[in-house]
Amino acid sequence: MLYRRLGKTTKTVSVVAMGGWSIVGDFTWGRQEKRTSLEALQTAYECGITLFDTAESYGDGLSEQLLAEALGRVREKIFIATKVLPGNFSSEKLKASCERSLKNLRTEWIDLYQLHWPNREIPLRQTLDILEELKSQGKIRHYGVSNFGLKDFSGCHQSYEIVSNQLAYNLLFRAIEFEILPFCQQAGISVLCYSPLMQGLLTGKFKTADQVPEERARTRIFSSHRRYTRHGQPGMEKEAFAAIDRLRELAEKTGYTLTEISLAWLLAQNGVTAVIVGGRNKEQILASAKAAEINISPELVSLLSETTEPLKKKLGPNPDMWQSNSRIS
Repeated sequence: MLYRRLGKTTKTVSVVAMGGWSIVGDFTWGRQEKRTSLEALQTAYECGITLFDTAESYGDGLSEQLLAEALGRVREKIFIATKVLPGNFSSEKLKASCERSLKNLRTEWIDLYQLHWPNREIPLRQTLDILEELKSQGKIRHYGVSNFGLKDFSGCHQSYEIVSNQLAYNLLFRAIEFEILPFCQQAGISVLCYSPLMQGLLTGKFKTADQVPEERARTRIFSSHRRYTRHGQPGMEKEAFAAIDRLRELAEKTGYTLTEISLAWLLAQNGVTAVIVGGRNKEQILASAKAAEINISPELVSLLSETTEPLKKKLGPNPDMWQSNSRIS
């Protein structure tokens, strides 16, 4: 496993992180056995993964509880990142959310406390002041944001220690490359990539859009005729799956899996600190962890980028994977 520095801190984290959304089992991911989730978390730790990302909204706290149960005994050796919903950004609600997460995680501190989405009704500085208070009390050690665009920062990155921005980023969805990624890189803010495999599309297991479970066929790549989409756009299914076919061919020629080169491509992008993989079982975790062990050539990085460049241009700079009217600005 490789490790990189988080933002401007002195702390290093594993370049492959484990996400805690899919292990709870819900509408998007389907039924999940607790035993399988605990085994996946343990396997991640054994692979050298130190960064574990969760949220109060994942299973209404269940994800945090599973993490505590699986890895509580090695608490000081792992880096826990959790997130608070925008509806809880007011002073009392934010403090209460922090206490709930601490209780769920069975810990005295949270390593990275993140604002899950922007809240434009509460001034960001007001929320950050509360985070500073929690930090001074030792309840959190660092804080970051998630799904924030340039305007969402409100210039606060210059006077507050925002160490990270968690964003949707993968070979099929490259919207942050237009503005957000360069901004974060210049500001010294680590980019943590969620959906690095585009919810399974970049594993290669789906050959057509119709094979994707309808509860997962919701992003702007899919047609608005799909049952659970909410973007109202025609989608880019033909272009996306043509790109996936080409990426699969490139992977086969290199001897790596599509999963490995997709994650390795992300880790080769300037400004990216870690990729957050959502492994539901130990096999998926093991497959993703291998990406930290390979070093794809600059030529392959460029070729992979060229393959999905047309898709990038058509999807444009909107960094919201699900909505045409972006919640990110």
